[in-house]
Order: sequence, then C-alpha cells, then structure tokens
Amino acid sequence: MPWELTVWLLLLLAFVTQARWEHRLPSMPRGLRRFGALPWRWYLGGFPAALIRMRFTWRRFTRNADLAVQRQPPRALVGRDLIVTGRAVRMIPPRLGLPRPTRDGLVARVQLHPGQTPIPYIEAAPAMAHAWRMHAVRVVSFRRGEVTITATWRDPLAAEGTEPKRYPGRVLAAQVGRTELGMGWTVDMRQVPHWLVVGATQSGKSTLLASLVAELAPQPVALVGIDCKGGMELSLFERRLSVLACSRTEALALLVALLDEAQERMAVCRRAGARSIWELPEHVRPVPVVLLVDELAELYLVDGSRVSRQEAAECSTALLRLGQLGAALGLHLVVAGQRMGSELGAGVTALRAQLGGRICHRVHDQQTAEMALGDLAEDAVVAAQVITEEEQGVAITTVGGTWARVRSRLTTTADAREVAARYADRTPDLPALVRAMDTVNKEGGGND
Repeated sequence: MPWELTVWLLLLLAFVTQARWEHRLPSMPRGLRRFGALPWRWYLGGFPAALIRMRFTWRRFTRNADLAVQRQPPRALVGRDLIVTGRAVRMIPPRLGLPRPTRDGLVARVQLHPGQTPIPYIEAAPAMAHAWRMHAVRVVSFRRGEVTITATWRDPLAAEGTEPKRYPGRVLAAQVGRTELGMGWTVDMRQVPHWLVVGATQSGKSTLLASLVAELAPQPVALVGIDCKGGMELSLFERRLSVLACSRTEALALLVALLDEAQERMAVCRRAGARSIWELPEHVRPVPVVLLVDELAELYLVDGSRVSRQEAAECSTALLRLGQLGAALGLHLVVAGQRMGSELGAGVTALRAQLGGRICHRVHDQQTAEMALGDLAEDAVVAAQVITEEEQGVAITTVGGTWARVRSRLTTTADAREVAARYADRTPDLPALVRAMDTVNKEGGGND
C-alpha cells in the first residue's frame, strides 16, 4: 500500500535525523515529547534485524537445542529381535508465532509439540539470547501447550528514562520500582500479606525499604518499625512511624502489644461475623498496620546469657504468631536481613513459611538464597547468585507463581526526610503500642 510505504519512510527519516531533533524535546509539546522518547532505533532497526534472525535461525536452533521432534521415527528390522531406530534428517520445529515488539524488546509465543514441557525451553533461554543477539531472554508458560518468549534488547533495570507510569492503587499496594520487562513492580500486601527481604550489605535492601515506606506514607496505614541497629535506618522516617523500637527489649514489648492488638481485632471481627477486617464497615474498620523489621538477625542472635536466650525465643514466637494471625487482621510483616540461615534457630524456618512474598538481593552465600527462593522457584536461586556488586538495588522476587528480576526505586536520605515531614500529619495514633514502649523505657530496659 502506498500509505504504508509513506509512513515507513517518514519513520525511517525520523530515525536517521533523530540526533538533530531529540535535544529539542524539552521545548516540544507533551505529545511530541512522548513520541520522540520512544526507542526508534529499536523499532526501526533492532526489531526488524532481530525478527529476521529469529525466522532464519529458528529451525536450526531448535534442532541444536533438542526442541524439534520427528513426526515418526524410522525403524528398520535387522535380524529376528533387533530394532534399529534412527533420527529423521528433517526435524519438525515447534511453531513460532509472530513476534510482537515492545519498548524494551519483543514477545513471541511458541506452540509445544505433544509430549513436550516448558522446561527444555526455559533451559535454552540463554542460548536464544546469544543466537538472536539480545540482552536477555525469559521463557514462561501461562497457558497449557505453549510458552511465551520475552526477549529484551537492553537492560530495563539499568536504562535511564524508563520509569514506568504510576497509577493510584489501593491501600497497602506500593509501586517500589520496575521489573526487567520495564513494567512497574508493585508490592501488594492485600494480595501477599507478609514479605521477606534478604541481601548483603550495599545490595539495595535499605533502599527498597525506604521506597516501600515512601509509597505507603501517603496511605491511611500505620507504619511500625523495629531497627535494632540503634534506629539508624528507619529513624529517617520516624516522624511518619507510629512506633519505632531500637533495641530487642523494646522490640519484644512492641511485638507483645501487637499480639494484644490482634486479639482485640479478632474479637471485633467475631462480633461482626466477619472473617477479616476488610469485611467490616469502613467506620469501624481498624487501621492496617505494617511492621518493618530491619536486620532480623539482631532479634535472634544471643550472647549466651539466660536473659538473652529468653528474649530471642519470645521475639521468635511473637513474630511467628503475627505471621500466622495477622493477614486477616490487617497486621502485615516486612522482615529484612542480611543472613537467613539455620544458625539463627528453628524459629527462622517456621517464620519463613509465613512470609509468602520473597525478595532476594545480592547475597554472599547460597544458603540465604535457597532459604529465600529455593522452596518457591529453584531456578531463581541461580539468578540471585549472579547479581553483581555493581547492580545495587537489583533483586529476584516471586511474582504470580514465577520469579522476575526487579530493581527498586532509588530513595535518598533527603527524599526519606522529605517524605516523613510531608506526611507526618497522617501518622495514626496507636495508644496501646505507645504505652508499651513507654513502660519499657521507664523500667530502663529500652537501652539494653
């Protein structure tokens, strides 16, 4: 069609002359800025080249990767009881659908042959990336009998100016960053009530917590913190936190008070005939509470004394009970730590089973990655171990039964203070928790 040729020529002209007009984008109208910000080099040059490579190498690639099959194995009878089987000269590749371009790559569907499973395709994903000269390839299966191939031509987690569009969400849903596909990464505590965050020092764990608090601060949610490192991390948000415990003794008092709050909420739901606080009328519904625990090991490690062992055991039991009871009562846990291993005690394994959301940053040992991801997605453990020191903020998280590579939004110290000051007036008052903390401080146990 002549008009199709005209459009293609205009797009090609825009691609060739992009260096001449892209510096003028800030002064252009908003619609033109969005048009010019699109990755035209990929759409007009990279995608057609990748499409040609996929089409011309698909048959040979599937044969080399053992993804092609033969319609009927040729057989020849030799002797009386010997059957010799051979391999067809022309193998039948699986059907490759028409790839669809995206901002960061392309998406294609593949129909599986009868008897095939997605596992060989998942294992062949790195080979696809090399064969098609793409940055990375992910293979997932959303429907029976087919797999979806998602290839990216650049790293969306490192690209600038690719922040996904943010939409106002429901309460307890926080968009904390973006995924490897360039989409928004949302931590939804209504869907997954409790979360575990692990990562070594300087891996981006604290940045993720800061981004989460910054997203929850404008919402009608009570934020409660436990930071046994003297409050160095969470004290930036102290004006928005209803309560902040800075020692294990204070943390134990806070956890006990939260358990008492859980008992009161259960009584309210029982009288109203509701199974959760979200079934209660809005005027009697208690405010949701998000408990942020920074450095879990400080609650579990002991120095050998009887008091220390007793406090660690009581903290472990209280956290486990909150994980078991809190989902329906609007009490949510976000537990972070550098190390997640059996040396912290049997209570850690039991607590991990209650934390359905998992986020694993760069770690120094395989056991921590396995504790965080191994029971949900074994191949995610390998992906977590290849995160480098330069990729601060990059993590592996479980999403919808599978896993994804994500990166949290950078929230600086100045940003944290500004958010806490802006939304300080929205901090809910929790008298029972405040009284528990005051009692500990009056007894002189808050600085142990």
